[in-house]
Amino acid sequence: MSGKKPSSKSRKRKRDAGSATKAAKEAEEVTVEAGEPLMKRAKWTDKTRVMVFCSRGITHRPRHLMMDLRTLMPHSKAETKLDRKDKLFIVNEVCELRSCNYCVFLEMRKKRNCFLWFSATPHGPSAKFLVENIHTMDEMKMTGNCLRGSRPVLSFEGSFDATPQYRLLKSLMEKIFNSPHHHPKSKPFVDHVFTFSLLDERIWFRNFQILEGGDSLVEVGPRFCLNLIRIFDGSFGGATLYENPHYVPPRIAALQEAKKLAGRRGGKPKPSADE
Repeated sequence: MSGKKPSSKSRKRKRDAGSATKAAKEAEEVTVEAGEPLMKRAKWTDKTRVMVFCSRGITHRPRHLMMDLRTLMPHSKAETKLDRKDKLFIVNEVCELRSCNYCVFLEMRKKRNCFLWFSATPHGPSAKFLVENIHTMDEMKMTGNCLRGSRPVLSFEGSFDATPQYRLLKSLMEKIFNSPHHHPKSKPFVDHVFTFSLLDERIWFRNFQILEGGDSLVEVGPRFCLNLIRIFDGSFGGATLYENPHYVPPRIAALQEAKKLAGRRGGKPKPSADE
């Protein structure tokens, strides 16, 4: 081995590299008036990801609603349709493979009844709803418009805090619909509002654009209504935490409507196709 000392050129290069590194570190901090350091590069700390997908056999209207939700939620992930023969517990495995914390899952029954799941995977809780009055953005053709990928303001009616079941649903929907700060696919703007209202034992969803000045709103869409069925302790199953006593299954509702119509006409109700 040779005992040669490093030359003056190599020592100079090391000093230059050290000074450049120090200058880069100092450049990352900007001193504000209060004297506190402010980082130039904001960090993405909230790694919340939401899986939004559906089962096979879904019709066009719920499918377009699913696409609208993906458009409005920049932190969402897509997945291929789930086979109807598979059990819902498989959704937890799919979310785990895609590193998703929450899931919005739509399924169809008899080509006319759409059900929606909100779930915190893989341990729960989860909630099942009947989706009613679906109107997509393309169908409504409202004048409102918002920037794709912008972060929303979540507005909940005050009655959500009145009962424990709606407080739980409010917490679950806040985690699902709130776009994480500094998400790579989100824009640093807030130009629309998601409103959640309670009326007739149902949750009504609306999306409004905030006009310039912030003193007026214009609806963008989509709009839909969620009729709560049950809240479960686990993800897509488990012990029942709450069961909605006001919920009427679509088959029973159709039969009651047929009886009312038959009573007006003075005849017997026709048997339902669901029976």
